[in-house]
Amino acid sequence: MPQGCIFADKGPAAFVADDAPDALLALLALVNSQAFGLLVSLQMAFGSYEVGVIQKTPVPDFNADQQETLAALARRAWSLKRALDTIEEVSHAFALPAVLRARLGDYDPPAIEAELSRIQAEIDDIAFDLYGFSESDRAAALGGAGAEAAADEPNDEDEGDEDEVVDDAPSSDALLSWAVGVAFGRFDWRLATGERVAPPEPEPFDPLPAKSPGMLPDGATPFHQHAGILVDDQGHTHDLARLVEQVLETVDAPVVEDVRRWLQKDFFAFHLKRYSKSRRKAPIYWPLATASGSYTLWLYYPSLSDQTLFTAVNDFVDPKLEDVRKELQTLRDKGAGRSKQDEKRLEALASLEHELADLRDSLLEIAPNYRPNHDDGVQITAAPLWKLFRLKPWQKVLKDTWAKLEKGDYDWAHLAMNYWPQRVRDKCVTDKSLAIAHGLEHLYVEPEPTPKKTRGRKKAGSTE
Repeated sequence: MPQGCIFADKGPAAFVADDAPDALLALLALVNSQAFGLLVSLQMAFGSYEVGVIQKTPVPDFNADQQETLAALARRAWSLKRALDTIEEVSHAFALPAVLRARLGDYDPPAIEAELSRIQAEIDDIAFDLYGFSESDRAAALGGAGAEAAADEPNDEDEGDEDEVVDDAPSSDALLSWAVGVAFGRFDWRLATGERVAPPEPEPFDPLPAKSPGMLPDGATPFHQHAGILVDDQGHTHDLARLVEQVLETVDAPVVEDVRRWLQKDFFAFHLKRYSKSRRKAPIYWPLATASGSYTLWLYYPSLSDQTLFTAVNDFVDPKLEDVRKELQTLRDKGAGRSKQDEKRLEALASLEHELADLRDSLLEIAPNYRPNHDDGVQITAAPLWKLFRLKPWQKVLKDTWAKLEKGDYDWAHLAMNYWPQRVRDKCVTDKSLAIAHGLEHLYVEPEPTPKKTRGRKKAGSTE
């Protein structure tokens, strides 16, 4: 467990004297052995490993050589596991997508998995010796472990489980997702070109980094300067599709056909799935679109501010609306001289004008009270904008979240204070935790202490 992390009853932690790294690594190897797992399983039928069960499981004494060997094996296994994570965009270890990962050095997942299997076998041998397992005991344990592993194999019915974190995305989707991140200033393309060297591998118990190695370092110049908004608008300076294509060209990546269509049809559903785990959904690229999806603003969640929606209107929607109206007027001025193609264009522009005006009105209606705070989380922060997302499942999630905000279920959120300040302040009078959350502890009124009931002395001979 990295330094600075907090554990809970469902995430028990083990400690050694002085947090000695080698002792911790050796213990880590032991508790991941077949022998230790078998001893734990004998104490429980099923379910999670509770603290009491782990405490009652014997841990053999290591001599110096055994500790050194186990620590080295655990350290190597951790390094290999981390290497596999360097292509996972949502990992603290992320560096580059799979199709570009070899540019940072050897990357062979099958070879890594094979070495991990060899390490596991060596750890198991040492652990069996430490616990005094006989050859027949080992055979029985390994046979049982094999059977359990087979039982744990996923079947067709298990596919699609939201709790599973399996990155089976096509390589082109992962590459394009990374390129979007580069365009927004999240990821650093220079790792792929060799202009920047990847930072050295950390130690297993180092604190978690604020940024993964693949992210753009603080202070570095981004691939494209912007105010947290990109747009699906061919020919625009901040056109996302054009920027993604430029990123791919800059790093000499494999060619991907029809980037714009992918952004319009596939990207957000892919992104939402990748940035979700269990019930937590946290997409960071937000497509706010017209009703037909013919015009889309892409907002970058980490850059959101109380001015973002005003910027979206002033710098994007209004200029686009003006251009559309000018072209409409030009076509209308042609009168009877319009061709069939002109008529189709006129109809499309009239529809776009109407949709852009609706988008503008919606943004300006939300903007005055919209003061996002990242402590509220993605889902609550996005809730006021639910009508402008076009992916139906996500729109439904946000609509339900907004209804709960209106009802008062999330009055701890800063957004609730923005929209319903009096209701929240009234609650702070009787709810101390809510008052503390909003920095209004002075409003809280401590209730009068309830007098304790005193029991009279029993009379002689009485019974209860």
